[in-house]
Amino acid sequence: MTKQSEKINLLSFKGNVRILHLSWFAFFLSFFVWFNHAPLLAAMRDSLLLSDQQIKALLILNVALTIPARIIIGMLVDAFGPRRIYSSLLFVSSFLCFGFAMAEDFEQLALMRFLLGFVGAGFVIGIRMISEWFPAKQAGFAQGIYGGWGNFGSAAAAVSLPTIALLIGGEDGWRWAIAGSGVAALIYSVVYFFTTSDTPKGSTYFKPKRNGALEVTSAGDLILYLIMNIPLYAALAVLTWKLSPPNLNMLSSHVVTIIYLVLAGLYAFQTIRIFQINKHVIKQPVPEIERYKFKQVAVLNLSYMVTFGSELAVVSMLPLFFMDTFDLSAVQAGLIAAVFAGLNLIMRPAGGWISDKYGRKRSLVVIMAGLTVGYILMSLIDSSWSIMLAVLVTIFASLFVNAGNGSVFAIIPLVKRRLTGQIAGMAGAYGNVGGVTFLTVLSFVSPQIFFLTIAAAALITFLAVILFLEEPKGHMAEIMPDGTVQMIEVS
Repeated sequence: MTKQSEKINLLSFKGNVRILHLSWFAFFLSFFVWFNHAPLLAAMRDSLLLSDQQIKALLILNVALTIPARIIIGMLVDAFGPRRIYSSLLFVSSFLCFGFAMAEDFEQLALMRFLLGFVGAGFVIGIRMISEWFPAKQAGFAQGIYGGWGNFGSAAAAVSLPTIALLIGGEDGWRWAIAGSGVAALIYSVVYFFTTSDTPKGSTYFKPKRNGALEVTSAGDLILYLIMNIPLYAALAVLTWKLSPPNLNMLSSHVVTIIYLVLAGLYAFQTIRIFQINKHVIKQPVPEIERYKFKQVAVLNLSYMVTFGSELAVVSMLPLFFMDTFDLSAVQAGLIAAVFAGLNLIMRPAGGWISDKYGRKRSLVVIMAGLTVGYILMSLIDSSWSIMLAVLVTIFASLFVNAGNGSVFAIIPLVKRRLTGQIAGMAGAYGNVGGVTFLTVLSFVSPQIFFLTIAAAALITFLAVILFLEEPKGHMAEIMPDGTVQMIEVS
């Protein structure tokens, strides 16, 4: 890739900035579709006479498939390229939207919502696309724009879809609003396919040597990889437990047992596959030029679990927390929660820009320290506080949470180019794992202990970043199809 100015002109629609705009809007649409049900749940409940338990089940089902989907999509992106995979994801998701809009009972709603969890993996695709089009010195800011602006799709759905449903009117207004989001995804799937390319002209798109699992380059990394896969399945087991008879009672004990066995079988199958892909690292050392350190991936997984995972959890509980603590209306409390999530629009790009300018590791260390302090302060909030001080502390924590999202993905594309999709997929899945983990903790403890739990996780991650994360520097090597070596600048 040719050397470019360190400044990105976001008002341009040429070259790599054009790809950035096309990609963040694809991500925007994927999140718009993923959360298109949330603002219309009341209308669905009235139309189909759903119970509160069924509503809660839909919320859980919406995130269940996203964890494995981000892993699978990461593999597909590395193997086939982001242009094809993003277009295909939006295309398929549009028809799932139509199926959800036409559902006549809870079972049909639940099936379509579960399958629509796959569109939540769209985020991973653009990470690889942006890494191909932007040099290392611009990567953090570009990834932050992609993630921050695209993530706004969920907020846009919350604002626009109830209005559309109301304008259409009648008990089927929500169906037309949902179907409309599917039409948008269908049209844009074609637009994205014909207006983008995986790499700039003349650049090579490096693919994994083997498909089916992430490649590692040492025996120690292989063991760590197997360990880091466990929480992904554990999170799915927790979601199953939430639907079991002792909780929401949406699944029978027999079905729950079958799901647990399937998850155990899938982990065993994946473990075997990982060994098949990487058994050569046990027998003989990988050439130094092809190596990367999986500990980098592990630390970034934990970091995203704490940043994005805590954001998912806190946004879910914050309105009720402020309502109960300060006797606010639902509208007032909802606005505070919206500020916490909405700062992602600014702070995710800011986190990437800070990482580009001041160093990746140093930035993540400072952000994790601030995040830890922020959640400790939030754990002290009670009714004796002034509402203004509580809001300021919440904003303080949110600044570091959202900047942390950008800082993590400023590093991920610099670990190993040909594996960027899979590394991004695993980190993204850990974000969902964090959301499930922290919300599960909240179901057993007070909000104050909940905030302290996140602070403790952030402190542990802060130490892990200091001890184990290495600043990307110099170049990473990739082997060209003809066997020659290409050096890609990472600092």
